[in-house]
Amino acid sequence: MSRLYMMAAITSRSARKKFREFYKTHEQQVFFEILGKGTANSEVLNYFGLEETEKILFLSIVTGDTWKRLKRGLIIDMKIDVPGTGIAFAVPLASIGGKKTLQYLIQEQPFEKEEETALKETDYELMIAIANQGYIDTVMEAAREANAGGGTVVHAKGTGTELARKYLGVSLVEEKEMIFIVTRSSQKAQIMKAIMEKTGLKSKEKAIVFSLPVSSVVGLRMTEEDIKDDLL
Repeated sequence: MSRLYMMAAITSRSARKKFREFYKTHEQQVFFEILGKGTANSEVLNYFGLEETEKILFLSIVTGDTWKRLKRGLIIDMKIDVPGTGIAFAVPLASIGGKKTLQYLIQEQPFEKEEETALKETDYELMIAIANQGYIDTVMEAAREANAGGGTVVHAKGTGTELARKYLGVSLVEEKEMIFIVTRSSQKAQIMKAIMEKTGLKSKEKAIVFSLPVSSVVGLRMTEEDIKDDLL
């Protein structure tokens, strides 16, 4: 059996081609690339010998075995532990919206669903919905109808679009928008269902959705009982 993780690798934009080749060599598809900017001040940058703060974030869905293999390659081949090279980490997934989405995200990685772990049994989850560019408002509207709160939108580029027809039975465009929604675990199923039914793969939005466990939250409207439990 195997766990599923969202793997994130962050490096400078100048290393984009090198990291793409790394993933290709290790037969791992990168699904989303997001441009960002580092926040370190000039003194920190000078200390580590860095000349720029423009960053790129690579996101993949991996099994535990794949993460171990990629982590070893990042250390040995990419020297990611050398200051200034980058960082990579993995976060366990809580759920994925639909069997086709699961097949698309893991591709040929051997995977057998395991029992829920204590880490996944959290009171809150971070839902990530990914849709074609220009349609994220419709996705958020569907989520709000299922009592979701607000969300944060990030622009991304999908890089696994050529495999979409094989696993999803549809064609996808490269330009994507991702929306991050923190919600109570008890509400996750209804929100995920609403997104899939109203803006899923059969719609023009072509949205897919998955969630990650969140251990603690501030900023959501809580009952007094919620607050007491969170402070324990």
